Amino acid sequence: MGVFVYLPLVLPLTALPIARLAEQHLHPRRAARLLTTVAVILASCSLLCLGLLVVVGTAQLPGNPLPDGWSDDEVREAVPHDAFAGKASILALVVVTAACGFTVHRHFRFRARAHRALRGLGRPDDVAVLPDAVPYAYALPGSPGRVMVSTAMLASLEPAEHRALFAHERAHLTGRHHRLLLATRLAGCVNPLLWPLLGALVYSTERWADEEAARVTGDRRLTARAVGKAALVARPVPGGAAFAIAGPVPRRVAALLGPVPPDRSWPPALTPAGAAALVAAAGTTVSALSALNAAVALFLVLEAATPL
Repeated sequence: MGVFVYLPLVLPLTALPIARLAEQHLHPRRAARLLTTVAVILASCSLLCLGLLVVVGTAQLPGNPLPDGWSDDEVREAVPHDAFAGKASILALVVVTAACGFTVHRHFRFRARAHRALRGLGRPDDVAVLPDAVPYAYALPGSPGRVMVSTAMLASLEPAEHRALFAHERAHLTGRHHRLLLATRLAGCVNPLLWPLLGALVYSTERWADEEAARVTGDRRLTARAVGKAALVARPVPGGAAFAIAGPVPRRVAALLGPVPPDRSWPPALTPAGAAALVAAAGTTVSALSALNAAVALFLVLEAATPL
């Protein structure tokens, strides 16, 4: 197993260049899916290798329920610095589990509270207008998903801009952006080196929704004006994908005032974005192979050390 068990814990560094370049040079839909895929695969490999280290560390603890042969010298020699790494991994796994549990609990608690608040609004509709002096608009996932908007937000926009607002939030729902964001948040909980991908993903999902709103309205300038005006009055909504809040608004407005971004599946290789994508793909591949190698090697070692 050797050092291969540690590689997936540091290989997420290879994805950092693509975090910024993807949002600048790829279509936001492509960028969002690429960032999520890379984050999930790298986090899964990190979690697998952390679990392998936990097995080695647990076998060293007195009174553990594992077979006695799993603490033999040949098993410990399969992991460099096993005395420290094995026991530290147990604490790390506890922290990872707690962080992931808290993230999932917070996500679904927000959804449950919001849906309970909607029960008294009468006939269900995909748009829920709430009488509130605080301006906000966000997409609430669920069955069915709803677009939540306050009367204060609607009052701050012109009637023609309301269509852009609703189209933006509906794009969050149809694109399942909440799933991409939750998956990447969990990936960051597993390996903190993946946190920069979350910021890039937030921006990419907002740009994705902006482009969908511009397509629906047929007016990029109108959509840009709605994004900019809403950003001046909007208030953050914890746990929600809010209109014109997440992501650098000036960059989003500038992108909407420009041409439609090219919808290519992969950036040209002889560009910074293409090189970063290749590095991220290579790092993801090496991480997956290293995790697989470490898992197979430890399985063989433990099988040999297990008494018949």
